[in-house]
Amino acid sequence: MSADFHLACALLPDGWARDVRLSVGPDGAITALSVGEAAQPGDTRLGTILPGMTNLHSHAFQRAMAGLSERRGSGTDSFWSWREIMYRFLDRLDPDAVEAIAAMVQVEMLEAGFTAVGEFHYLHHAPDGSPYDDAGEMAARICAAATTTGMALTMLPVFYRWSGFKQAPATPGQRRFNADPDLYARLVERARHHAGQLPHAVVGIAPHSLRAASMDDIRAILPLADGGPVHIHIAEQTGEVDACIDATGARPVRHLLDRQPVNDSWCLVHATHMDAGEVRDLAASGAVAGLCPMTEASLGDGLFPAVDYLAAGGRFGIGSDSHIRIDLAEELRLLEYGQRLTRRERNVLSAPGVSTGRHLFDAACEGGAQAIGQATGRIAVGQRADLVELDESHPVLAGRSGDALIDSWLFAGDARQVRSVHVGGIPRVIDGQATCRETVSRRYEKTLQSIMAGWTT
Repeated sequence: MSADFHLACALLPDGWARDVRLSVGPDGAITALSVGEAAQPGDTRLGTILPGMTNLHSHAFQRAMAGLSERRGSGTDSFWSWREIMYRFLDRLDPDAVEAIAAMVQVEMLEAGFTAVGEFHYLHHAPDGSPYDDAGEMAARICAAATTTGMALTMLPVFYRWSGFKQAPATPGQRRFNADPDLYARLVERARHHAGQLPHAVVGIAPHSLRAASMDDIRAILPLADGGPVHIHIAEQTGEVDACIDATGARPVRHLLDRQPVNDSWCLVHATHMDAGEVRDLAASGAVAGLCPMTEASLGDGLFPAVDYLAAGGRFGIGSDSHIRIDLAEELRLLEYGQRLTRRERNVLSAPGVSTGRHLFDAACEGGAQAIGQATGRIAVGQRADLVELDESHPVLAGRSGDALIDSWLFAGDARQVRSVHVGGIPRVIDGQATCRETVSRRYEKTLQSIMAGWTT
């Protein structure tokens, strides 16, 4: 169904514009755009509009365990001790639970201003490790959640074969992820089948990491991408870097760049620990660095070398990964604040005279859309009509306009300043609340009550 919109003020690719009129086709793409035009009868009238943001890295099921790992163990807590809790938790999840959790995650993303998500999906099998009758059953449930919420989805089925760089067999805790190339091909095929039922869906591939997929494995599965995105976790932890050097003689990012055709279809998630040569060469590859500042802070990963990477022309996007919190503004704020804390400076990730918030927002929109292969992140003809309306009446945004509005939202605000969200021209958030929130939250609460029965930390 076609629709027309009148935007009082909108951030277009070449800057802010007033009285922007859009026409949106039945596929959700913008077919016409004019500036300085009065509203016409029948137009949907909106206020100040930003393009929709991509959340490029999500493990939806982990939202349900947020907060459950905040008890110190007998030794030093780290990513690796957190992972053991995650393995215990996921054994409680069946397909119905995964669908309920994914829908809640997508609701929270929409309300924060995200309109598309890259789901790095590795929870494939039943609790005993056996494939479901439909190998893509769990992918189907992520897709069903997107049908409910209207979130644009890029499915990234994960290839996970080994437990370490020296190709040790997967551990019992990894049995729900495990696949060889043949089974993985079935998982991708079934994900494509289920995603094909959605209006805005892309399917790519995701070798989990260099410790879970060998170089030969990655070469074997790359054709399954079929031109779509390729995502991989890499260099998230110093222990991972040390293990890679021990097994291969090279750091993880270097090992990958030297042995795989990394280009602008790739997204290297985290890439936290790189030396100067890796920073330079990753930036030159055209790939996107997938940054997840809140999760990286929660897990004690470290800080991405953002200053050097951006100076080299590197591209990045943001994701909420483990969903310890879901807040677009806070992801970008923490990205900048991490650099401020280490460098003891302010407005680190922007050029002189440039709005830091605007610079980060534009870059994350562009990099995120590239990373998940979707036509979003810009308000322009041919792009999907993903529109995020800010509430200028909110005290955080009072009296602001232009780039100051973005700065105030990102550095002083949160999801409460998002008034409405459209995905492909369809309203998915109205007056700050997702249109399906009530139904989704009821199901989520019931699901969590069941999952948490008898849980001990």
